Amino acid sequence: MSAPTSAVIVGESIAGTTAARELRALGHGGRITIIGADRHGAYSRPPLSKAVLKDATADAALGYQLDGLDTDVVRSAAVGADLDRRLITTADGRTIGYDALIIATGADARRLAGPEQRGELVLRTLDDARALRSRLETATSAIVVGAGFLGMEVASACVARDIPVTVVDVDRPLERILGLFLSELVGMRAERHGVRLIRTADFVSLVGDPIRGVALLDGTELGADLVVSCAGETPNTSWLHGTGLADHLGIGVDQACATAVPGVYAAGDVSYLHVENRRAPFWSNAVARGKVAAASAVGLTALGAPNDDYFWTELLGLSIKVVGPLPLTGEPSTVQGNLADGSAVLTWNHGRGPATVVAYGIRKPVTRLRAMADSLRNS
Repeated sequence: MSAPTSAVIVGESIAGTTAARELRALGHGGRITIIGADRHGAYSRPPLSKAVLKDATADAALGYQLDGLDTDVVRSAAVGADLDRRLITTADGRTIGYDALIIATGADARRLAGPEQRGELVLRTLDDARALRSRLETATSAIVVGAGFLGMEVASACVARDIPVTVVDVDRPLERILGLFLSELVGMRAERHGVRLIRTADFVSLVGDPIRGVALLDGTELGADLVVSCAGETPNTSWLHGTGLADHLGIGVDQACATAVPGVYAAGDVSYLHVENRRAPFWSNAVARGKVAAASAVGLTALGAPNDDYFWTELLGLSIKVVGPLPLTGEPSTVQGNLADGSAVLTWNHGRGPATVVAYGIRKPVTRLRAMADSLRNS
């Protein structure tokens, strides 16, 4: 494969900006064009639910700098792709050609409101976070739909402001990611902080226009002056309609982050590995795949893997860091420390393959956790 003279990255995300940096680091001297739809440009998303909801001064520290990369940045959403002619069309009418294409358009928040319902709140972008933060300043009650890491972080922001909050989901808090053992610990901690947890047999529907509550499957209605949908996300692939690149999971790629179309690669939340057949929308994976996609785009073999099994969250003052495969199942292999006090290190051995190490309330550097996971794998 000859080196591309022009590379187009669709998505001004962490995966996209990482790919741009890696292209330059690997010696790509040709043109790099980044197509982004967010008017704020490139910024870090994890702090949106962890810091921005609590502190307006956090906004200023979010941006990713592209200085020195010599990139052309187009702030207009991609609306179409002609893969045969290697052309991308943007919402403002531009047509941009490429030799190598890296798709890093991420995912959009899954919305629950009907077409006639106004006022649904989600948290995916900086504008979403600012709107939610403004509403938190005057809210007297809140409902969060979804007990994943995003929903529980939003609930934590409510608790920090002394806003009574109810979290509704079909599963226990973080159960789909951390498994039943840690989920029960997180749930007990949440309830001690006054969070009301409701499990429902099916997904809820939003009530009112503007939205003023949720309805459960049995007809029960819960009301609040603030309702936030944290019900997952959908890969941002609608602009690729007709190309055959995307399915319901997103864009499938191999270990080199290559798609079935020559010269086209994908990274970040929009992508999934064929061998896993599921998306793993974590910040660390977006970085890892951005690097792999960049290397593949210039005909090199990436030094790292397309997955980086690292996840972290902070809930109600408790830090949880995880290194290793997820989701977790069953009891931990070892527990060191005091779980009741939120100060423990837990491990899960999965037989063959890498172990998982969890720092539950203990602030250990990720390098230490990786070393522990490696030692367990080799023992």
